[in-house]
Amino acid sequence: MSNREAVRISHVPPPKRHPYDQWSPDARALDLVGDKWTLLIVRDLAAGPRRFVELQRVLPGISTEQLRSRLNRMVADGMLTRKRYREVPPRVDYELTERAQELMPILGELARWGYQWAWGTPRPSESIDIGAIFRLAPGLLNGTPGARGTIELTVVDGRDGAPAQYSVTLSSEHATVSERPADRPDATVSGTIAGWVQAFSPAGDRSALRTTGSRELASALLDELALSSGREIGQQAATA
Repeated sequence: MSNREAVRISHVPPPKRHPYDQWSPDARALDLVGDKWTLLIVRDLAAGPRRFVELQRVLPGISTEQLRSRLNRMVADGMLTRKRYREVPPRVDYELTERAQELMPILGELARWGYQWAWGTPRPSESIDIGAIFRLAPGLLNGTPGARGTIELTVVDGRDGAPAQYSVTLSSEHATVSERPADRPDATVSGTIAGWVQAFSPAGDRSALRTTGSRELASALLDELALSSGREIGQQAATA
């Protein structure tokens, strides 16, 4: 056996307690990421490490025990790292490994499918976190043609009433996202939660958003994040 083969095999996680038990790559992948919440945890760590309580905040539908179980399993599967700090109270950060980061294009394609076939205005039972869409940027904007620069996105009445700020940087190869203000952004876009919902809903009305700096760059980002080209299909699916 070659060294390369030995390394590849050593990274195969142990079987789950309830695997699909099929020798096919898709079944093996679903053994790792097919559980409820797993892919959303990947999405919500795309902007950088988070503490347990921060993940609870952005995943309001998950119980404490469910989240603890998922995180422990994802660490065991080599999808997350857990870093402990000697602080009082104790602090533990969770961060994506390279294996998990490579799921972002798959999450992007899942979002594209959702825009085309399952999208619509928010349901009364749905939690609204505009940042959840922003955090999809690394999967949705993989080498956006012609778009280069950093855009700062602000939800002016974010959680707890405080502004929530995000930075998305576009390069020729990929997009990165962070949950902090940008240093000298090329463009800024801000709006209320209602304004952002209006912009990302099937009608795509951005009239309530305020843009400064490069409007072309800001529009390119929003077009990709909202998948403007798929809105018509999404609207038909939502009203069918």
